[in-house]
Amino acid sequence: MAALEAAEAALGQQLQQEEEEEEEDHGHEREGDGEPAALNGLVLSEKVKSNNIDVKIPKSELEAEEKGAEEERPRESDGNILDVSSSYPRDKHISIQRHLADLEKLADLREDERKPCPLCPEEKFKACYSHKLHRHLQNLHWKVSVEFEGYRMCICHLSCRPVKPNLVGDQTLSKMGAHYHCIICSATIVRRTDMIGHINRHVNKGETESRFITVRAPKSSYEVVKESATDVQVLPNHSTPQKTDSYFNPKMKLNRQLIFCALAVLAGERKPIECLDAFGATGIMGLQWAKHLRSSVKVTINDCNENSVSMIKENCHLNKMKVKLNIREQDNNETVGNGEENSDTIEVTKMDANVIMHLRSFDFIHLDPFGTSVNYLDSAFRNVRNLGIVSLTSTDISSLYAKAQHVTQRHYGCNIVRTEYYKELAARTVIAAVTRAAARCNKGIEVLLAVALEHFVLVVVRVLRGPTPADDSARKVRYLIHCQWCEERVFQKEGNMMEENPYQQLPCDCHGSMPGKTAVLLGPLWSGALFNTGFLRRMLLEAVQYGLDEAQPLLKTLVCESECTTLKPFSTHSPGDENKQEECGVYIRTPNTSVESYLVHGKRKSEEVLRGAAKRQRAEHSAEHPPFYYNIHRHSIKGMNMPKLNKFLNYLSEAGYRVSRTHFDPMGVRTNAPLAQFKTVLMEYSTPTYVGAQAEGPVHLPADIQVGEEVPAAAAIKVEEAELAEDDKSEVSAATQPYPTHCAAD
Repeated sequence: MAALEAAEAALGQQLQQEEEEEEEDHGHEREGDGEPAALNGLVLSEKVKSNNIDVKIPKSELEAEEKGAEEERPRESDGNILDVSSSYPRDKHISIQRHLADLEKLADLREDERKPCPLCPEEKFKACYSHKLHRHLQNLHWKVSVEFEGYRMCICHLSCRPVKPNLVGDQTLSKMGAHYHCIICSATIVRRTDMIGHINRHVNKGETESRFITVRAPKSSYEVVKESATDVQVLPNHSTPQKTDSYFNPKMKLNRQLIFCALAVLAGERKPIECLDAFGATGIMGLQWAKHLRSSVKVTINDCNENSVSMIKENCHLNKMKVKLNIREQDNNETVGNGEENSDTIEVTKMDANVIMHLRSFDFIHLDPFGTSVNYLDSAFRNVRNLGIVSLTSTDISSLYAKAQHVTQRHYGCNIVRTEYYKELAARTVIAAVTRAAARCNKGIEVLLAVALEHFVLVVVRVLRGPTPADDSARKVRYLIHCQWCEERVFQKEGNMMEENPYQQLPCDCHGSMPGKTAVLLGPLWSGALFNTGFLRRMLLEAVQYGLDEAQPLLKTLVCESECTTLKPFSTHSPGDENKQEECGVYIRTPNTSVESYLVHGKRKSEEVLRGAAKRQRAEHSAEHPPFYYNIHRHSIKGMNMPKLNKFLNYLSEAGYRVSRTHFDPMGVRTNAPLAQFKTVLMEYSTPTYVGAQAEGPVHLPADIQVGEEVPAAAAIKVEEAELAEDDKSEVSAATQPYPTHCAAD
C-alpha cells in the first residue's frame, strides 16, 4: 500500500509540473506580438511524456505543422519527433535516423546530468551518464538497425507495439516488445529479417517513399520486353505474381498467340468488334490486338490495380498508341492524348472485372485471372453479344489436374481423380462450369477450342443466345463412369431413370472378375466436342498470315485431332471449302469468299448445290471426334517392343477405327476403338525383347504365347521381307544396271 501511495503521489507531482510548463509556454507566446520565444530560429517542442526530452525544431517546420493540424488531426504518438538534420517527411519515427550523432542529439548528452535512452522506457533502461548512454545507443540500437537509402531503422523498445497483457494480481501490466518501424508504411515488425523482407517487397512494388503514397519506381529499373512486335515495360520481379503488380509470364506466349488468332477470326466475320482484356497487368495482350488488327477492333484494357493501370498507359505510349480514359477520369482532366476514337486508340479502365462486364457489352471477352476464373463467368455471360466469343485461361493447375481434389470440388463442383487422360478431364471440367454459367443467363455455347498444356488450360467458346441452345448445351453435361482397374471409361447414358447395374455400360468385365467396386463416378463433365474444325482451320490461316510460328504446329495437331485423322499437309491458301464453315447452324464466310463461287447457272441447280453442301457439312460436323485417349506406354506389354507410334496409328486405321494423335499427351492416341481392341492391335504388332547374350537368361514372352509358337508380328515381318526380296530380284533382272536391294528394316 505504501508503494502504491508513493506512485500516486509521484504521478500527481508530474502532472502538476506539466501544467506549470504549459502555462509558461502560453506566457511566452503572448510576448512579442504573438511570436514564440525563439533561439536562433529554433523553438522548443512538447516533451515526450515517457522520457521528458526537449527537441529543437526549425521555426518554419513548426508553422507548417500548425497549418497541417488545422486540416488534419495529427497522430498522438511518442515517435513523431524529428531530428534537425532530417529532410524526410514528418511522419518518420524517432527511431529512424541518418547518423548515430543524430540519435545522440535526441538524448542531449551532457556529462553532468543523467539522461534516459530515447528508445527505451525507464523500466528497461534507467537514466545514466553520457558515456554509458553512448555505448548503449551504439551497441543495442545502432548495430542491429536496418539501412534503407541512407536512413537507419533502429530497434525500438517504446510502447508502440503492445504485446498480450499479463495479469499480475489485481493489476494489468502491458508488456512492451522490441520492434522496428518501417520508413515507408510505418508498420511495426519484430524480427530484423522480417523487416528486411518487408522493405524488399516495397522496393519490388515501386514504393520508395513514406506517408502511404505509392510512388512509381525510377524508369531505370524497368525492363523492356518485346513480343510479337510489341514492347512492354515490366518490373524486375515481373515473373512473381504474388510480389508484383505487373505480372508478365514469358511462358504464356503460346496462350497469347492462340487468343490472338481466335480474335482475328472473329474480326474477319464482322467489323468493328469491341473486345475486352479484363485483367490487363502489363497490357501486352490488348496492345497486340490493337497493333495488328487496327481498325477491326476496339480494345478495352481493364485492371483494378492503380500501378498496373499506370504501367498500361506507359506501355501504350511506348507503342505509339493513344489512350482513351473512362468517364470518371476524363472529368478529372487526366486524359492522355486527344481522346479521339481511331485505330490507334486504346481505352484503359480501372475497375473490378465483374463491374465492367456488368456495365458494358462486348463481342470478345478474355479472362485470365491468377488462378480459377469461375468467379467471373456469370458476369462474362451476362452482357456478351450473340455469336460473340468468351475465352478464359485457368492457371489453377493443382486443382484441375487432380492434385487438390477438394479444391476442384469447391470451385467447380466436380469430382475427379488422377487418370491417364487427366488433361482432357481438366478441359472438360472447365467447360462444364462455363456451360452452367451460360445456361443461367439463358445462353448456350459451342466449344471452338480447348487446350490443356503444362501451365494453363485455355477454353474458347462461342455464345448462342436463347433458351433452346442453353438446354442443348446443358444436356451435354454428364457424369463419367471410370474403371479404376483397366482405366476404361464411358459417359453415362442420357435420361433420369436409375439403372440396376451401371457397370453394364462399361465395355470391360473388371467388375465380374475383380472383387468389390471397381468403377468410380466422375463429373459432371462436358461430353460434347472440344474442337470446331472450321474455326481451327481459319485460326491456322491467321497464324500463317501474322507469322505466329509457335502456334502453327499446335493448330495443325488440333485440326487433325478434331477430324480424328493422322497428320496431313495443310495448304496456307484459303479455298472455298475452308472459308465456308457451319458452326451451330450458322454459316460464316470469310471476306475472300464470294457468293458466286457457290452458285451455278440456274436457280434450281444453285439451290440443290447449296442444299447438298449443307447436308455434307452437317454430316461431317455430326461426326465428332471420340472422347478421351489412351497412352500407348500405359498399356504396353511387358517383355515386348511396341511399334512406332505413327505405324501403330496406321495399324489401328487399317483395322477400321478412327485414330489421331492428341496435343494433351505426346504419346496419346485418340481413337473410337475399345480398350480391348486397342490392346489386341498393340499386342499383334509388338515384337519380343531379345537380351544380348543367351547366358543372361531366356526370353520372357507373354502368357498367351507358347514357346513353340511364332509371334504373329514376327511372322508378318518375315512374310513382308520375303515379298520385298522377290520384288527386288525382279527389278534387278529387268533393269540394265544392277541396284542394291533395300532392307525391310530400312
